[in-house]
Amino acid sequence: MTIKTTSPSAGSLRTEGPVGSPDEVENDDYRYLDIGLPQEIERLKQTGRIAAAREACLKLLEEVAEPQLRACLRAESHRMGRTARQFCVTRDRALELIRAEWPEFSSRQLDDLIERKRIDYRLVEGEVRFLDNFLDSLRVYPAEVPGLLPDSPSDTAARDSMLKRMRDAGGASRIITVKAKISVPGKRVGETVRAWLPIPARAPQQSQIEILSMTEGGVVAREDAPARTVFWESTEIDTFEVAYRYRIDAPYVDATAPAPSSHVVDAPSPCGADLAEIRPHALFTPYLKALTDSLVHRIERPFDRARVIYDYLTGHVDYRYQPDYAQLDAIADNCAKSLRGDCGVMALTFVTMCRIAGVPARWQSGLYVSSDYIGPHDWAMFYTEEYGWLWADVSFGSSSRRSGDEARRLHHFGNLDPWRMVSNSEFQAEFEPPSDGVRWDPFDNQMGEATVDGRGCDEVEMLREVELIEMIEA
Repeated sequence: MTIKTTSPSAGSLRTEGPVGSPDEVENDDYRYLDIGLPQEIERLKQTGRIAAAREACLKLLEEVAEPQLRACLRAESHRMGRTARQFCVTRDRALELIRAEWPEFSSRQLDDLIERKRIDYRLVEGEVRFLDNFLDSLRVYPAEVPGLLPDSPSDTAARDSMLKRMRDAGGASRIITVKAKISVPGKRVGETVRAWLPIPARAPQQSQIEILSMTEGGVVAREDAPARTVFWESTEIDTFEVAYRYRIDAPYVDATAPAPSSHVVDAPSPCGADLAEIRPHALFTPYLKALTDSLVHRIERPFDRARVIYDYLTGHVDYRYQPDYAQLDAIADNCAKSLRGDCGVMALTFVTMCRIAGVPARWQSGLYVSSDYIGPHDWAMFYTEEYGWLWADVSFGSSSRRSGDEARRLHHFGNLDPWRMVSNSEFQAEFEPPSDGVRWDPFDNQMGEATVDGRGCDEVEMLREVELIEMIEA
């Protein structure tokens, strides 16, 4: 069995770092995006005058001393420097790409898809630009774009059979072997490449972790690292690989039945951090507090509070591909308002609303590893006294609602499946050792990151692959 996923924009193109003192920006600066830009700079940004907005950020940095505003300005300038490279498809090019598959597609139909929030866009120097993978977002809704080629079908029969067996047997387990790779093809002679590839971490559902092989010189982080990786540093090579094996257990809980007599999994009890805000994306904003209160204000049992939050999100939020999370603002609040998001956006919104409701909740992310697909995925955990720690996969619940599969939607409140790899247990966790450049995604890590001479690599500068070697029932 060999199933492989390659990062979508990978290649040997070398880009210059964002203009304007790129060495001064740090990953931690992204924690202060909630400070917000001054109105005059925000207006420049929102109207697509990116170069002018970045110049204004750099000018203001010469005038202000307050450290949090300075951090926000540095992060904003840095991420605006990446905007044009991510939102690179013009309107004319978008129509050309769609019409290559659907010749009758009209300009008005494109406007309609934008109005219905099926396509994300930004204004770049006054011009509407779409993400380079905007077609993938459209294929999620085949009934609305019947002229496009359908998305690659997944093996739903195998998935449904596995979930049924899991429910009948009270759970399921797998032993999974995976190979991951990262390279920086544009590395120049003498430059120092540092690379971090995610590997399995100790988690309530994950154990028996083995590193089977890796490129010489790799340094493996501790098993309970919140963003576990294997790390390399080299001036000689630009490609790094690791192969690992682990056991994943997926216990099953019938969320409609009485609570079990003992906790489902043996995991550390919740702590204060499991009820706290996370700057800048999991803040208890006035809107999120009002929305959460409207859902749970008459519900006493924490388990039922988590359930009504899950029901609301899976019933109202639709899937849409996102740019890298560094380009997003106030993730949980915006998801609740726009009712759009990907797996991580939905998971973080669930975590935030649970915490507002007094239900401890945590983030998990890594890979979804099925018989016909392997790739990045995010989900959540929540805690109640009766059950202990359970799981919620909001994006899978949302897709189940769209396809009319209520049994699968119900399954993913309380349960996952044995097709997972957990590498991250905290949102925005730092690497061990820390990255010496600004990461492509400072908030999550599923496919790996690299720096060259202290400059963080953009996605197009990294070739990243993950491959399923073997999966057997345990």
